[in-house]
Amino acid sequence: MAKIDIQIPFGAVYFRKSNPPREDWERDYKVAGEDGLNIFRHWFMWGSIERAPGEYDWEEYDRQLDYAADNGIKTIIAELIHTVPDWAIRKFAHARQIKADGTPLYSTMGVSAASGGFAFNGGGAGALTLNCPEVKEAAGNFLTALATRYKDHPATQGYDVWNECNYSPEVDYSSYTKASFRRWLEKKYGDLDALAKAWYRFSYTEWDDVEPPIHMAPYPECIDWIQFKRDDFYAQMQWRIDTIRAVDKENLIVAHGVGGVITDMAARGCDDWLAASKVESWGFTWIPARKGNQPWRNWYAVDINRSAARDKPFWHAERQGGPLWMQPQVVGRDKDDGRVADPEDIRVWTMTSFAGGARGVMNLRWRPLLDGPLWGAFGSYGMDGSRTPRSEIASDMAKWANHADQKALFDAKPVQGEIGILVVPEVQQFDYLLNHEGGLKTYQEAMWGAYRGFFDNGIQADWTHIDDISQYDTLYFPYPIMFTSAQAKLIADWVENGGTLVSEACPGYFGDRGKVGTVQPNNGLDKVFGVLEDQVEFMPDIGDRVKFKFDGLNVNGGGFLQSYTLAGGKARGNFDDGRLAIVEHNFGKGKTLLVGSHPSVAYFNSNGATNGTYFADILKWTGKNKNVLTDNADVQIRLHQTEGRTYVWIVNPTRQSQQGTIAFDIKFGVSNAGKVHWGNEGANLSDNRFSVPSRDVLIVELVK
Repeated sequence: MAKIDIQIPFGAVYFRKSNPPREDWERDYKVAGEDGLNIFRHWFMWGSIERAPGEYDWEEYDRQLDYAADNGIKTIIAELIHTVPDWAIRKFAHARQIKADGTPLYSTMGVSAASGGFAFNGGGAGALTLNCPEVKEAAGNFLTALATRYKDHPATQGYDVWNECNYSPEVDYSSYTKASFRRWLEKKYGDLDALAKAWYRFSYTEWDDVEPPIHMAPYPECIDWIQFKRDDFYAQMQWRIDTIRAVDKENLIVAHGVGGVITDMAARGCDDWLAASKVESWGFTWIPARKGNQPWRNWYAVDINRSAARDKPFWHAERQGGPLWMQPQVVGRDKDDGRVADPEDIRVWTMTSFAGGARGVMNLRWRPLLDGPLWGAFGSYGMDGSRTPRSEIASDMAKWANHADQKALFDAKPVQGEIGILVVPEVQQFDYLLNHEGGLKTYQEAMWGAYRGFFDNGIQADWTHIDDISQYDTLYFPYPIMFTSAQAKLIADWVENGGTLVSEACPGYFGDRGKVGTVQPNNGLDKVFGVLEDQVEFMPDIGDRVKFKFDGLNVNGGGFLQSYTLAGGKARGNFDDGRLAIVEHNFGKGKTLLVGSHPSVAYFNSNGATNGTYFADILKWTGKNKNVLTDNADVQIRLHQTEGRTYVWIVNPTRQSQQGTIAFDIKFGVSNAGKVHWGNEGANLSDNRFSVPSRDVLIVELVK
């Protein structure tokens, strides 16, 4: 990890003001140091520290860093300026964030801290808007005082800015943010007449006539509002970084998100690529108790954050270490579905993140909170801070990961996947607007369905941002219904220069500003795919009735249906009613395959019961080989490489021992097992056969 002098950061979030009890701190730090933990993160909450204007109470935080220094533990300072002091709520009442219905945000207790100053429905934004200069000045003074006090402390490692980067879809309609929106629009459009034409609002006479939209629908004004909010909040993130950097030039700047790109990039601003671009090390919160404990979900979390981090180091910033009681995310689910974390769960969750490329891990609690609705949740250690079987297995992994024998192992990075899944932020934004009232989830079903379809076939599919497509020669586009003319040209040029693209139905159907193209595929993509649209049906609620054939394979559709007439392409399959469903085309040096429905949606909604063979056949069509071949689909296998060394990680998330055969693509130049880096009793790799105990992992260096 950049600017960090420990091999693998392994620790937990510890102090949240009200917890843990003060009398236990010294003992807890000693236990953590003995157990091999080397990093803590604390919530430095503005509302708990600045007790009165300009009067800071640092005493308890000072003790945290002093104990850390005494026990060889580094500290990540999590600034929480969205926890607003009660005096600031009163003093800056005019600057409260306003929801779309006109309701101002108010100060509440924090679920994860049992402390005041939070804001219900504020997301990570707080009750006051930073678009108010007075609020920004007050919050900036706190950040400056924070960095000034701790920048030279021997335990300080860095600052976590904007906890779980996201905001509420309901905010902010305050006068300050409206004014900022108008300035943003003026910069984009130049003058009021241009805005009026773009928005189809023809009676503006002054900029104050312009109001942000309250009703979300697929109109240009709503697209602009979503993009403005993203720009506005991420500019505030940059301001936090700049404020701290003005004081502290040396310590690390980090942040972490919630893996919400596929579900909440538009509504909540969960743009992990954008957030990661602003910091030196990226991280993510992912908790099976809240998200589900299916293997593909846990792998999705680490894979999408590895892609978002690009080549920066990243870590699992908040990993579950204990149970979750009585919260709405767990009610009705099986006990084994992440609700009660046992030691083996913690082992396989941690090792999955490492196998996916994470180079650090933090439990989101060192020990559980003692009050509030999240009492007893997530901690590896006991309610009284005592060791547990869960903490013991975490200790084993912490000491193992930081042993000198593992340095080369963790210097290695996952090899590139066989195929990339294309992510275009504008698609998710438009789908959010398109389905805001109907509540359909076609986008996430398609994106997750494609990922899981490849995953279940032992194919590593990397999430690929449109800005990064030059790094891949093969892409799959599960839900391509809207993108700009500039993005269409980028995709066309990529194919023409040799790329292989598989796209599901309706590529670029909606173009700039959400306008439907009169020729489909839109924006010149008819030439790329060698087709013209014959008919289109937008009926995702009954999309499961769509059936087609691909080279004789029966495939279930989903989402939308788009049939074609040939315009240079080659027919590869028909819908059951005879309409043309699949077209292959050579374009320049590259080739395309256009599939006239969304088989990824069917795969997701059937929980993998249909279309499994389709995703395997798609990889065959591209001409790519699997990185790793195995006859056991219950394990997940990843290869890592560094400076001529190759390692294989075989992860078994099941509750039974798994055995099977394994072979590697010839391009890696390896075939035999060398040194074992992790393997408990019963784990082995020999003569291309492996065995891995339940909920465990086998890690082996490979040799020629």
